[in-house]
Amino acid sequence: MSCADHPLPPITIRLKRLAHGEGLPLPSYATPGAAGMDVVAAEDLVLQPGQRHAVATGLVMAIPDGYEVQVRPRSGLALKHGITVPNTPGTIDSDYRGELKVIMINHDSQAFAIRRGDRIAQLVAAPVQRADFAEVDDLDETARGAGGFGSTGIS
Repeated sequence: MSCADHPLPPITIRLKRLAHGEGLPLPSYATPGAAGMDVVAAEDLVLQPGQRHAVATGLVMAIPDGYEVQVRPRSGLALKHGITVPNTPGTIDSDYRGELKVIMINHDSQAFAIRRGDRIAQLVAAPVQRADFAEVDDLDETARGAGGFGSTGIS
């Protein structure tokens, strides 16, 4: 299924390539049913066990108002190498114009090499629902109430 065949029309995210991003592929969907676009590293580095690093992509984007881009880990990196995105999902706001960097962490016991051009994360475009808070004296009661913080009480 191409973007043109998808039930929802695609949004346009304008991208600017920085000098260190020259020659790299733009974020893209790997399969017709993919929800996330693969994004690649624009630098070489070795991520030591327990180390975090904001990996450069060489891209700056202009996300349309009313949307965000979520940065999510790649499941293969997480399963095979313990490499993930610690602030999952990371959010890129529509008014941010700095370089897209992917915060990555190595949870494995071995160092992990990231090379320029390696797929490091997925980007998912998502609508943003704004909210207003209304302070009240009381809230409605529910069967759960305040019980089960951190769990619904089911093992």
